[in-house]
Amino acid sequence: MSVWFTNDLFLNFVDKPSKKPNFIIILADDIGWGDLDANHPEGKANNTPYLNMMADQGLRLTDFHSPASTCSPSRAAILTGRYGLRNGVTHNFAVDSVAGLPLSEVTLPQLLQKVGYYTAMIGKWHLGHNGQYSPTNRGFDYYLGIPYSNDMGCTDIPGYNLPQCLPCNGSETQVFRCCYSKVGLPLIENSSIMEQPLDLWTLTEKYKSAAVRIIHNARERGQPYLLYIALAHMHVPLAPPRTPSAAYHPDDIRVYSASLRDMDSLVGAVKSASDDTDKDNTLIWFTGDNGPWEEKCQYAGHVGPFIGKWQTNRGGGSAKRTTWEGGHRVPTVVYWPGRIPANTTSSALLSGMDIFPTLLSLAGMTPLSDRCYDGIDATNVLLYAEQTGHEFLFHPNSGAAGKFGDLQTVRTGRHKAFYITGAAEACGGATGRQQLHDPPLIFDLERDEAEETPLKVGTPEYQAVVERISRRREELLWDIATDKSVSAADYSTDGSAAPCCDPRQAVCRCPTLG
Repeated sequence: MSVWFTNDLFLNFVDKPSKKPNFIIILADDIGWGDLDANHPEGKANNTPYLNMMADQGLRLTDFHSPASTCSPSRAAILTGRYGLRNGVTHNFAVDSVAGLPLSEVTLPQLLQKVGYYTAMIGKWHLGHNGQYSPTNRGFDYYLGIPYSNDMGCTDIPGYNLPQCLPCNGSETQVFRCCYSKVGLPLIENSSIMEQPLDLWTLTEKYKSAAVRIIHNARERGQPYLLYIALAHMHVPLAPPRTPSAAYHPDDIRVYSASLRDMDSLVGAVKSASDDTDKDNTLIWFTGDNGPWEEKCQYAGHVGPFIGKWQTNRGGGSAKRTTWEGGHRVPTVVYWPGRIPANTTSSALLSGMDIFPTLLSLAGMTPLSDRCYDGIDATNVLLYAEQTGHEFLFHPNSGAAGKFGDLQTVRTGRHKAFYITGAAEACGGATGRQQLHDPPLIFDLERDEAEETPLKVGTPEYQAVVERISRRREELLWDIATDKSVSAADYSTDGSAAPCCDPRQAVCRCPTLG
């Protein structure tokens, strides 16, 4: 069932800070649960030393899930606290999308602005880039970043991809699989295009500089802030730091690790700036928007033990775009010195949708009373070591099978039920067919985290689970069907809607200054 929040629910903890806390949300694109070193300490990798430090000094959430298994729906749900069937965003927006996250939706930064927060965003938006749909019209006072994914525009020096993309060559006819090349990838500050095409290889330093400046400026103003940093380091094309000692062959598996370390260095810079300014009053929440993009082979992340073996045994991939664990279980660390106990772990069942109500709660706010929310307030999990998360959590179809956004995979406790299964493309191109399941497949994730062998239909355990899940699923679908606050996204496209610095130039290239 959905949740209607009340003042009592949002103010259910004591000893609140005397001033409003600062919030930093760091969202990593296409990152695997196994990419965080702290999730498998027996490993020998040292790709995430700063995230490991955050985990040592904070809380690691081991059963945390992105709200969808692809970009736009996941981001929309994080910023609204609502499933895609409510907020209207069920699949990705395009380069030439005319709209974005429906204007009827109210975002987390819009609400925080009302109580005095300065709000800033750095990185990938992917919720509409035209007019009213741009970040600075959806609650952010400042924005620096890219309007969509790294691969949705050409650059002069392409990063690593599979297949490899060509550089912007001045031709509008250069179109081939997985490479968008008619328009250069833009870097936008507020509502102005600063570079087109941008330089992927310098983005990390630009983002670091902007983040540190925002944190220090907020401290000087004495104003609480929300800083949302959406990093596309793990989304192809990858652009790890280039040095004389780091020249990678396209087949080199070290490319992904180097990109992961580059992202982690940005996390470290943000943490250091926060610690130096307002350490005890700043919460940092790191998580992912979905799992790895398996078809990218050596340029994809690692799902850890969540390999979706039932599906991979039948063909195809089981990460991004699927509702197998590898598609939505993401590495998550929350850090707040003096408030969140250090070196702790929680297996509470939580979602990216929970960021919305939790941060509002910590800011002493209530959400709007005219709509229904699906996220839960996780304050007591973060601050008081409670282990209670969602009783039921639904994973929406994200492209591998079924209709976009439909809620045909359900988690409750240790059990997970699939009413539909399907595979994304695997490394090498293998695919699997869509299958409907009536009765559903049910897995016990405590005994079978690889999702290999479903429970036998008709056993007492199966019957007890299927009755509870079926009843709750019917209730939620009825609730959404009768919800008057449901929004509908406009997915129409128009070539003129693509961001363009100079329409007179090939690939919309910005004029060279000087």
